[in-house]
Amino acid sequence: MSEINEFESISPYNDEEASKALGVVADHPAVLAVSKYIFPNEPETFLRDALKQVHSVDEFQRLVMTKAVEWVVNNTSAGFTFDGLENLRAVDGCFLALANHRDIILDPALTQFMLFKNAMPMTQIAVGDNLLSNKYVELLIRSNRMIKVIRGISARSLYLSSQLLSKYIRKNITEGVSSIWLAQREGRTKDGMDTTEQGLLKMLDMSGPGEFTENFEALNIIPLSISYEYEPCDILKARELLISRSHKYVKAENEDLLSIATGIKEYKGHIHLNIGSPLTHKEIYEASFCTGNDRYQIIRHAVDVRVREGYKLWKTNYMAYDLVNGNSAKADKYTPEDLEKFKAYIEGQLDKVALLPFGQEEKLDREELRKILLAIYSNPVKAKEDLPVCVDC
Repeated sequence: MSEINEFESISPYNDEEASKALGVVADHPAVLAVSKYIFPNEPETFLRDALKQVHSVDEFQRLVMTKAVEWVVNNTSAGFTFDGLENLRAVDGCFLALANHRDIILDPALTQFMLFKNAMPMTQIAVGDNLLSNKYVELLIRSNRMIKVIRGISARSLYLSSQLLSKYIRKNITEGVSSIWLAQREGRTKDGMDTTEQGLLKMLDMSGPGEFTENFEALNIIPLSISYEYEPCDILKARELLISRSHKYVKAENEDLLSIATGIKEYKGHIHLNIGSPLTHKEIYEASFCTGNDRYQIIRHAVDVRVREGYKLWKTNYMAYDLVNGNSAKADKYTPEDLEKFKAYIEGQLDKVALLPFGQEEKLDREELRKILLAIYSNPVKAKEDLPVCVDC
């Protein structure tokens, strides 16, 4: 089997495939409305025409995606900042960006935007195939350097799929083809506590041809931490967490699309991306002396510490922390006026639940929902104060 065929089911579209796919997307009736919304100063057909003229993935990034992300930053946020760029510049070759995950589309999109603005090669992006239930969404994001991560399959199929994904990631990084953006866990962080999944680290190790140290060093792992002053999907996350307390949560049809649209349109306040320092030889080498899952726990600890240290806390986090704890321990971080505005924001978000198109929202306990919503904002403060102590084997 050729390498092209081996990875065909999960790899992003090449230039020819992307050009053809985007031509199909251009004819969707919603494109004109989206164009008018995101590019208000351009002709109504701007987006449609741009999609039809794209001949490569790089052109798509330059002509469409970077302009769209810039519009999101300028119109739905108080600004996007980043730090730690020197950690990327110091890497010899491609890298694996192991990132916390707060928003389906914006997390990787803002990372690509930052790289583009600094004249650095953009990464490929690992995304769950649950987002591909809509044909046009699949055409769009597979044209946008998306690697398909297969989910919801049998244990045997999952093992084989993980092997393929692991091999694809390693091949692209070690052969200098492309860097990769990968969330540190399956799905978004919903409770505000960013944690790396051990299973993901085991997946990365599956394709390693050498010893543990060699396998992980070759990936050039760089933790990323993104933080939003206002999480645009906060009430959707709180609702899901509350329902999950009583029974298994099953997403409604097009719920992921609603989350994507909410993430793009809702106000986010300030946004910050921290680029952490790469995992060191010493950290990986010391982990190699452990056995079984203990070695992965040490790698997990190293990533989690960087993500939590790099997470930028906003006034919203400090205010929620004080509201949850019933005191004013962090009152030096905000004003009484800030607090009243934040309380009003929380109540406004709770009011939105009754308007969601899922039904039976009136049965949700508002007080419990409030507690969960506040925890989404307060937990990052707790996570910083309770940084995981060094693990040993």
